[in-house]
Amino acid sequence: MNIQYYGDYCFKITTKPGGRATDDVIVWTDPLGKGVGLRSPQGEPDVILLSHNVSEAKENLKGEPVVLDMPGEYAAKGMTALGFESFADGVEGVKKGQNTIFVFESEDIHVCFLGALGHMLTPEMIDKLSSIDILFVPVGEGDALSAKLAAELARKIEPNVIIPMHYKLSGLTLPLESEKAFCDAIGNCPKESIAKLNVKKKDIEEKNLEVVLLERGG
Repeated sequence: MNIQYYGDYCFKITTKPGGRATDDVIVWTDPLGKGVGLRSPQGEPDVILLSHNVSEAKENLKGEPVVLDMPGEYAAKGMTALGFESFADGVEGVKKGQNTIFVFESEDIHVCFLGALGHMLTPEMIDKLSSIDILFVPVGEGDALSAKLAAELARKIEPNVIIPMHYKLSGLTLPLESEKAFCDAIGNCPKESIAKLNVKKKDIEEKNLEVVLLERGG
């Protein structure tokens, strides 16, 4: 599985759900909107995960990807996925609307994308997120979790690997904080970012709460 970061909530994940000899499946998460200063990946994805601002995001989609945009059970391009209801604020969506947490499995790697989550999860919901290998968590405050709350939630979910998202980057016009406060709270961020993460199940199964910082893709 190959993971590249494009800023805000947008990642490009390239994976082979059917095994080594099969074609790649390309997954995008929350493509970047107009006016944010950064661009989404080039090309056309096979699957898109839309966690929030769904109607706005759909206006800019190209091609014919499979779009997952609400809670439910999905089977797409050889992957299984679950969408869980949550909110983009701490008042049950009154201010900023709904958010969908996505969990999917490919190459025996269990991935959880929290999207624009804006509140602590209940113990019942955290139980549903057990055995997560890779957790994508928003850390730049703004319209999502505070850095402290993001670190607290990550510890409760206990993934093998944590990938921060939705934080201040060069060129991004959104009013976000840097990842530093999250790194201080979680306590084990690396000193350097990497261009992309190439990962196999065997590489991460012994890891615990290891943070990976990704550079913005071109």
